[in-house]
Amino acid sequence: MAELGKKYCVYCLAEVSPLRFRCTECADIELCPECFSAGAGLRPPRRWHGYQLVDGGRFTLWGAEAEGGWSSREEQLLLDAIEQFGFGNWEDMAAHVGASRTPQEVMEHYVSMYIHGNLGKACIPDTIPNRVTDHTCPSGGPLSPSLTTPLPPLDISVAEQQQLGYMPLRDDYEIEYDQDAETLISGLSVNYDDDDVEIELKRAHVDMYVRKLKERQRRKNIARDYNLVPAFLGKDKKDKEKAPKRKITKEEKELRLKLRPLYQFMSCKEFEDFFENMHKERILRAKIRELQRYRRNGITKMEESAEYEAARHKREKRKENKNIASSKRGKEEGKEGEFAAIENLPGFELLSDREKVLCSSLNLSPARYVTVKTIIIKDHLQKRQGIPSKSRLPSYLDKVLKKRILNFLTESGWISRDAS
Repeated sequence: MAELGKKYCVYCLAEVSPLRFRCTECADIELCPECFSAGAGLRPPRRWHGYQLVDGGRFTLWGAEAEGGWSSREEQLLLDAIEQFGFGNWEDMAAHVGASRTPQEVMEHYVSMYIHGNLGKACIPDTIPNRVTDHTCPSGGPLSPSLTTPLPPLDISVAEQQQLGYMPLRDDYEIEYDQDAETLISGLSVNYDDDDVEIELKRAHVDMYVRKLKERQRRKNIARDYNLVPAFLGKDKKDKEKAPKRKITKEEKELRLKLRPLYQFMSCKEFEDFFENMHKERILRAKIRELQRYRRNGITKMEESAEYEAARHKREKRKENKNIASSKRGKEEGKEGEFAAIENLPGFELLSDREKVLCSSLNLSPARYVTVKTIIIKDHLQKRQGIPSKSRLPSYLDKVLKKRILNFLTESGWISRDAS
């Protein structure tokens, strides 16, 4: 007895549950694909009847072992998905085929059966005849992949991306350089009735837009080469982790500032190499001058240069010590010569160094200076106490000497300026 739910061919009695051909006019007339293709059971008048393909969705196109259990219904859903979502969107294609298929399984099945399988070999030739070569976009051109390929995204946190308005997957910013550049081509269209002038004008708009895109990319490259984004965010971690570089002199810093406009024409590495080469050039020039000096002094071997430098260092050291000793001796002799006229007079030991200089410059003996100083200070104290006094200065003290001594005592703090 036939099992319930199964269908059998009316001619060969084979099971036709997965796939069968059913007559649309006669009841219970169902044939298997083999009998239908051979014409069995189709004698008149059934030969002119309509037949309907009944697909149970359980048979396989490629065989159960090679296919991994893919049914015809899944195959149809796979082809619908590749047409709807496009090659490469395996997640969406797997969701369209069904939950039983993972994106990896969908990708492997499509590549193995429809590209590298017999169907792919029959449909995709090894060499494509009459293939068109695109000569409008050579390497290095304005729209070549070398210029349009996005750079790797910046290594910054999500908060920093929001601060900059940066979109890492697109390597793009919310506000770009020349934000309104797209308006040049946003409404651009080529019509069949355009004349030559209009076509050339539209080409000029496209050329202007391409130049703006190149300028955007150039600015991004400069920001990456010179680490401007980490510097703006205040985290130059990579520079701190690097090995310490040589110390840059003040002259080289000034030269870097002068040559800063070259940053836009050179990459960071080229610019650093340029300055390193300049530093090496200065070292080589100094070495050449040193060797020329050795040659002028008759030294022809490097072994002799060490002995020459040691002798020169000793000679300069002796000369320096001699100059220091002579300067000290000159100062002592000058000081002794300065006070030679008054040092043997009485009262010299009572004077300070400034008073000694004053007496020597005024050609005044220490005893007379002490007398004048005493009288001036005494008169000053009496005036402060309100006692009337009459100044009795010596006759040898003229107005010039008196004024000089009063100024000196005022500057030294012995008397106030009002009294002077």
